[in-house]
Amino acid sequence: MKKQILATGLLSVALSYNSLNAQVTPVFRDGRATIEQRAANLLSQLTLEEKIALLGYQSKPVERLGIPAYNWWNEALHGVARAGQATVFPQAIGMAASFDNELMKEVADVISTEARAKYNLAVAKDRRLQYMGLTFWSPNINIFRDPRWGRGQETYGEDPFLTASMGTAFVKGLQGSDPVYLKTSACAKHFAVHSGPEAGRHTFNAIVSDKDMRETYLYAFKRLVDSGVESVMCAYNRVNDQPCCTGNTLLKDILRNEWKFKGHVVTDCWALEDIWLRHKVLPNSVVTAAEAIKAGVNLDCSNLLQDDVMKAIEQKLLTEKEINDALLPQLRTQLKLGFYDPKEKIPFSSFGADSISNAYHMALARKMAAGSIVLLKNDKNILPLGKDQYPAIMVAGPVAASLDALLGNYHGVSAKAVNFVEGITAAVDPGTRVEYDQGSDFTDTTNFGGTWAAGNADITIAFVGFTPVYEGEEGDAFLAPGKGDRKDISLPASHIAYIKALRKNNKKPIVAVVTGGSAVDLTSIEPYVDAILFAWYPGEQGGNALADVLFGKTSPGGRLPVTFYESFSDLPDYAGYAMKGRTYRYFDGKVQYPFGYGLSYTSFSYEWKQQPAAIRSTKDTISFSVSVINTGKINADEVAQVYISYPNLPDMPVKELKAFKKITVNAGGEQTVQFRVPVAELQKWDTPTRNWKLYPGNYTITIGSHAQDKKLSASLNVKAGIK
Repeated sequence: MKKQILATGLLSVALSYNSLNAQVTPVFRDGRATIEQRAANLLSQLTLEEKIALLGYQSKPVERLGIPAYNWWNEALHGVARAGQATVFPQAIGMAASFDNELMKEVADVISTEARAKYNLAVAKDRRLQYMGLTFWSPNINIFRDPRWGRGQETYGEDPFLTASMGTAFVKGLQGSDPVYLKTSACAKHFAVHSGPEAGRHTFNAIVSDKDMRETYLYAFKRLVDSGVESVMCAYNRVNDQPCCTGNTLLKDILRNEWKFKGHVVTDCWALEDIWLRHKVLPNSVVTAAEAIKAGVNLDCSNLLQDDVMKAIEQKLLTEKEINDALLPQLRTQLKLGFYDPKEKIPFSSFGADSISNAYHMALARKMAAGSIVLLKNDKNILPLGKDQYPAIMVAGPVAASLDALLGNYHGVSAKAVNFVEGITAAVDPGTRVEYDQGSDFTDTTNFGGTWAAGNADITIAFVGFTPVYEGEEGDAFLAPGKGDRKDISLPASHIAYIKALRKNNKKPIVAVVTGGSAVDLTSIEPYVDAILFAWYPGEQGGNALADVLFGKTSPGGRLPVTFYESFSDLPDYAGYAMKGRTYRYFDGKVQYPFGYGLSYTSFSYEWKQQPAAIRSTKDTISFSVSVINTGKINADEVAQVYISYPNLPDMPVKELKAFKKITVNAGGEQTVQFRVPVAELQKWDTPTRNWKLYPGNYTITIGSHAQDKKLSASLNVKAGIK
């Protein structure tokens, strides 16, 4: 009996202890509560000073609640950036050239795996460092409206539909599919109407019509918001006189009220400082802090909110409720990332060093790089090269061994990077003679190396083009004469002269490989070479991927995500943001290479399987299918592209991409591709009613291999009054 009484007493004590423990465990650490309940509970336990300290990207610790410091600033444009060893994928513009949504999602999934691993390793050592967190300020979904913009390499090109498609795939890969936790947090930037000039990015005012705003500049942002992107970054500039980070039109009226965005808004770095100090539209930093909070900013990539929000409250420019409303969205993000949950509850907590730069990730980087390379010339089908066809190979040029030409900007670092010289050397057997010479620099137009050796070889592979110090972001591209932007569309004069010097007195084949992040005038070298490959900035496996394409392991499947114009003089003024005369959607002049262009090592024909039916309602989906036949002798990738042409009305685009699919078709084989285009995608912004409208008239669906190709077409008539 005594033992029973003692046992009962111990059980009672244990139950009391557990009950007491449950009472003192805060709701924000209780995974059984909803995100909203947890965020509200955490908010209720913070003092006003603590709340303000959490509004900056360098969030202060709240030690009494066991909350460590956290640095929100991290980058993952094409791999975890600036954080040590990580797999470096092709630059964003190169991945866009793959036209491969599924591959893009897989790449982003790998990036988020490496991010979780690096975060786990850092936190285990109590390192709360910048670039080691889980909140990524990627992707950049601004429209690459003008090839002068140095940061265009960070985007998915000039087309809103391609940008939205690739951006959505990237976000889904980064954020993952776990029903409870975000794998990482993605961010759609820079909101909005932001694409140069770099030299004036802290002061310029983008004047843009409602039509261009909705159809071009906001289209991809809307798609990413609808897909659940966790964060949006407001830009440095003004749009129609309103600063992006304090104006009501973008952040409040459109993003929050119209689109119902529930995530958090972060400023571009020190953008709030620009508003009063450079734009000079607000009198001081305190007023700017108040206006940013009221407009909907939740996190500041500077210390302005942390320094000045309390002053704004003291001056009765803000209330504590407004601070609460500003802080809640970023608290929700932290909870979705599992910041306050036990390690064993988080499905990504086991990721470690073996999840970084492993063999699978390297193979994926190689696959994406090979799929991004664009073949622009191939006289007499000189490519692919037979490995035994050329006993002596000359590899030459100023970017042939360049690490910068692999990495692009906003990049990680890799101990396993393979440059072009190394990739070609590894691809051929040791009995093949491979020579290398840098041959040229970026300035000297008269003194060259390797020209005699090239004449003594059976074939020369010459690497010319750009690196990120000649084009990129203001401050980073320190050798660019235009503060990061390009002054002209030409290759460096020394590279053109070098190609000519290689050709002089040399009748052996020359293959040119061009690196860069934008359109380039290739007419200056085209007559002197037998083939041209555009490699972008192909990432750590660029050398191996280039060799895969050169020697036919992979047939080039990259397509241009930008128009290659003949001259900048064909374009409107760089500072103008009206779309008239820009990109394939509104430019109808002669070009070097059209949007979507890229040659293959084989040829394809198209046949209808099912033609589209008539449109009866704006809620319809236009369904149709085509058979793509490989009429050559090499297995290859094709990108089937669907363009819409509109009724002949003012301000309509020439045509627009509305569907695409990358497929692999075996030699002599065929693949059926099913397309579905929602009729809502045919709607255009009606300025008088400030709404979307399906205009009556004749529409044409064109299917082909690029924007100027027409393998199949079908006409659709939309009658007036369709709803």
